[in-house]
Amino acid sequence: MTAEIPGAVQAPGNPRPAPAGRRLRWNKVPEVTAYFWVIKVLCTTVGETAADLLNEKLGLGLTGVSLLMSVVLVAALAAQFRTRGYRPGVYWTAVALISIVGTLISDNLTDNLGVPLETSTVAFAVVLVVVFVAWYRSERTLSIHHVDTTRRESFYWLAVLFTFALGTAAGDLVAERMDLGYWLSAGLFALAIAAVAVAHFALGLDAVWSFWIAYVLTRPLGASIGDYLSQPTADGGLGLGTVITSVLFLAVILGLVVFLTVTRRDVSDPERVTPRAG
Repeated sequence: MTAEIPGAVQAPGNPRPAPAGRRLRWNKVPEVTAYFWVIKVLCTTVGETAADLLNEKLGLGLTGVSLLMSVVLVAALAAQFRTRGYRPGVYWTAVALISIVGTLISDNLTDNLGVPLETSTVAFAVVLVVVFVAWYRSERTLSIHHVDTTRRESFYWLAVLFTFALGTAAGDLVAERMDLGYWLSAGLFALAIAAVAVAHFALGLDAVWSFWIAYVLTRPLGASIGDYLSQPTADGGLGLGTVITSVLFLAVILGLVVFLTVTRRDVSDPERVTPRAG
């Protein structure tokens, strides 16, 4: 999917202007190009493998790892909120960390609290809808081309968090119920994303909703790829392990982020001029 899917057409209604006397910042979200989707899938893969790796190696237990990574995520989001415009390194660091935390939230509910995947999937879906409703009622738009105030950015990151949690729970539910294996599961979610693209480009599905549906679906797609690469061959994987898989994907993410920082290929035309410092 290209940049046209995510908000080239915003949700009905005009964005509500910022309060009087409050200077708008530059848009804090990248243009949704092929680079966006590639890095997003890579981040979801890291979210799956890194969560497993940290849980195995740190010896803190699932709850301890969750608390630790939540603190790190808060620090990353604080840095993101302090920027005046989109900065690839800061933005994608936050996405990678929120992927890990979203995975851990779902895993805690399932493994520690015994919440059925059906329940957590429905609960996360409801919470995500509530976030969207509150966002739209407040701002009159869900378009990611207008994430240029603190309030809009807060809604955006809440939505991102719960898309990761929902994608984790829904992906685990599908994998558990259908028992397709890692590779077939990845193929299934890739086909679902392709169906969303067809619905948007051929059937006129709203661009904003097309974007967010695809955003949710990339989570189980990335997780299936990560599991396929990292899990033992006896379990249907390639046996690379969580360390190699996580390092490999992080290296690719780093390379792409450096490329985008230099070229600014994922910055919308009005924002190609470097924002003022401060």
